[in-house]
Amino acid sequence: MLTIYKARIHTLDGLHPIATAVAIDQGRVIQTGSDDDILANFSAAKTVDANGHSIIPGLTDAHIHMEAYALSLQKVDCETSTLQECLQRVSRRVGTAQAGEWILGHGWNQNSWPEGYGNASMLDEIAPHNPVFLTHKSLHSAWVNSMALHTAGIRCDTADPGGGRIGRLPGGEPDGILFESAMELLENAIPSPDLEQVTRALEAAIQQLWQMGLTGVHDFDHRRCFSALQQLHQEGKLHLRVLKGIHREDLPHAIELGLRSGFGDDMLRIGPLKLFADGALGPHTAAMLEPYEDDPHNLGMLNMDEQELVTQGRMAVENGISMAVHAIGDLANRAVLNAYAQLREYEHSLAITNQRLLRHRIEHVQVIQPADIPKFTQHNIIASMQPIHATSDMHMADQYWGERAAYAYAWRSISDHQIPLIFGSDAPVESPNPFKGIHAAVTRRRADGSPSPQGWHPEQRLTVDEAIHAYTTAPAYASGMQERSGMLAPGCLADLLILDKDPYSCQAEEILDIRPVATMVAGEWVFTQLE
Repeated sequence: MLTIYKARIHTLDGLHPIATAVAIDQGRVIQTGSDDDILANFSAAKTVDANGHSIIPGLTDAHIHMEAYALSLQKVDCETSTLQECLQRVSRRVGTAQAGEWILGHGWNQNSWPEGYGNASMLDEIAPHNPVFLTHKSLHSAWVNSMALHTAGIRCDTADPGGGRIGRLPGGEPDGILFESAMELLENAIPSPDLEQVTRALEAAIQQLWQMGLTGVHDFDHRRCFSALQQLHQEGKLHLRVLKGIHREDLPHAIELGLRSGFGDDMLRIGPLKLFADGALGPHTAAMLEPYEDDPHNLGMLNMDEQELVTQGRMAVENGISMAVHAIGDLANRAVLNAYAQLREYEHSLAITNQRLLRHRIEHVQVIQPADIPKFTQHNIIASMQPIHATSDMHMADQYWGERAAYAYAWRSISDHQIPLIFGSDAPVESPNPFKGIHAAVTRRRADGSPSPQGWHPEQRLTVDEAIHAYTTAPAYASGMQERSGMLAPGCLADLLILDKDPYSCQAEEILDIRPVATMVAGEWVFTQLE
């Protein structure tokens, strides 16, 4: 048994929200209370004096791409303020690579560059003997060189794939920018890391997540990532609670095996089917009801319409699998909500009761029409959002969506409708550091304080408590673990953080720099700087 005392514990348990001590045994919370009560009633083999530090439940990133994040730690960091700086970083990596070796990078954003998009010839100059593949910050487009295009067989006469587009020069020659599914034409040509390489990359990445304060994630990467996570679990090295999404191409396999959402244990369990209704804001592929402000003929790309979503959804719900649909634009969000309305009727016809109700979600909900918000409540749909997207994208949102941005990243509007709201990062699109997300949710400001002391559309700000619930109790509900996870109450899993600052009492701008002093998963310290 372990007891921690002299702490300021925010339990997130509505019956006993504040405590100063906690008793833990066999990976679960036994009791919380005052120092006197806990120390008098529980004889512990180990005691920890928290020395007044704040303690909160472990945080969950409710939308992350674990394999992509782990492998991104090995790639060229392309998130720069100028195109030239990005090229310099790529050039340095080329200088250490062998001829023919793939140069992989991530994070560029033409909206942050005065020059706008790059092109293949720019990369050809610095990498004439290496194929180059650099993913956009949104992961919805890529910048490549001519050698990469040639290796993938992408030429002037290569047709745009369904749901994607090859950027072209006036003569029709590929210009080096690939949008949406066109990226897959080239990704298929890149040598793939084997399972062992992915497993070891995940093992290293998980250690990074512990140090940020994450004890759980909802992962939306592909089948190989699931295999690697299982391998870590079998080795006893996972120590991170993972809800694992199912991709569309894997749905038939999951159904054939009889997998259902919620199958697994408290460390690794099956989550929802992941589908894509549209693209992203930056490359103008998010599906919109009205055109982009700077592109009056562009409504984005609707990858799956309402009927397609219903067809896939019926297959999923018939087999006990919940849904998670990516939707950025207001048209996409409306289509998904309307599809969910039909699916809820279908579930009712299958006699799926409230007790067995599948926990469907929309991933991102980046811009929505006010009239569509009540549909979340009406059909019991979870809003899975990434607060750091708002502060990263606010200038783009104003420029491309204009007045519609008032309902972009509309956390307050959603929360006020009693809609379950869960937060994540979409890493490697953004940093998975949850305190950056909490800061963004509470202030709607960037680290430099912009755009103003009040923040961007301050009417959509949340309280600290609401933001932390979106990283704790709400993700537990989304994964069907609300009775044993997300709070520090008797019988709950002992996942917690000891913090260097109390997010409930420090200044809002200080939340950005909060760091865990120690991180516990299942009653064991996985990261600690305690003496």
